[in-house]
Amino acid sequence: MKISHVTTRVLSTPADNPLVVGLPAPADTREFVLLELGTDQGLVGIGLTFFGGALTPALRAAVEGLARITIGMDPSQVEAIAGKCRRLAGSSGPGGIFSLALSAVDMACWDLMGKAAGRSVCALLGGLRDRAPTYASGALMRQHPVDYLAKAGPRLRDMGFRQMKMQCGSEPTIAASVERVRVMRESIGPDVDLMCDINQLWSVHHAIDVGQRIRDYHLYWLEDPTTHDDYAGLARIADALDTPIAAGEYHYGIVPFRHLLEARSIDIVMIDLLRVGGITQWMKVAGMAEAFNLPVVSHLIPEIHVHLIAAIPNGLTVEYMPWTLRLYEDTPKIEDGKLVVPDRPGLGLAFDQAAIKRYQVG
Repeated sequence: MKISHVTTRVLSTPADNPLVVGLPAPADTREFVLLELGTDQGLVGIGLTFFGGALTPALRAAVEGLARITIGMDPSQVEAIAGKCRRLAGSSGPGGIFSLALSAVDMACWDLMGKAAGRSVCALLGGLRDRAPTYASGALMRQHPVDYLAKAGPRLRDMGFRQMKMQCGSEPTIAASVERVRVMRESIGPDVDLMCDINQLWSVHHAIDVGQRIRDYHLYWLEDPTTHDDYAGLARIADALDTPIAAGEYHYGIVPFRHLLEARSIDIVMIDLLRVGGITQWMKVAGMAEAFNLPVVSHLIPEIHVHLIAAIPNGLTVEYMPWTLRLYEDTPKIEDGKLVVPDRPGLGLAFDQAAIKRYQVG
């Protein structure tokens, strides 16, 4: 089987989140670059990427350029494809747009491998489980008032979620941060796992101070409490708090994860599939984390990440951030708080042609 042709598209969708109920929908949009790799056997593999913003046209051009490099190659040669892309892209990598574009190509190759073998990507990667825990994300944002959190948490619990993530970081005082966490914990009860994402907004000292004051609310993890590349600072926070520290989503490629692990900066390794460079590179980081006896969690794209988290022994939970779900005809189901791996070959996904018609740009 050889890759024979390439199709890319840009879709601009509403920047809403269906898990947010009773608040005005945001007026902005979210842009995605979609990739289809066709083959001489008639199979088509799909991939996607985003984070382009104003650079979305450049990101599409990067995806198109790297994908065309693969024409004539066997999609199962993922390391050869990545190596050729790195070589022909010159010094544009390893981070930034290069990694984001490579991830789409690598995803599509794994989708083709699964379709050719008649097996899911999860099965190709080891197939440890047929489902993985998942947590509601993006529904408890830092701009949401405390009284909204008190109602939204129980609503998510009633929808079947046994894990959910809130945000803090922009509160005017430490007391206000503590109050947000208290309200959330008391509204959902002790049996729901509660995470809190700071998105790098705190200093090391501030993170330790707040973290010690919210200890009794038993967070499942505290995420990105300070700058992502302050390895020593993250290690100080992790050492000072009982609450596990999660980080990694802001890193490109695999090398920064070695620094995080060697510095004992984190307790939970969060890998972003797009920034790390695709499924092939994601699995390398997961292996590094396993060697350090640490669990792995995903960032965004639950419909693809479920294959990865379910395939590995240290896969902890899948972030259910439903930004991308409207792009597909069908997406993985949630049963008893767990995301079910599609039993169809490859990624088990197909782009929704109606969505493409509605949201395609240009």
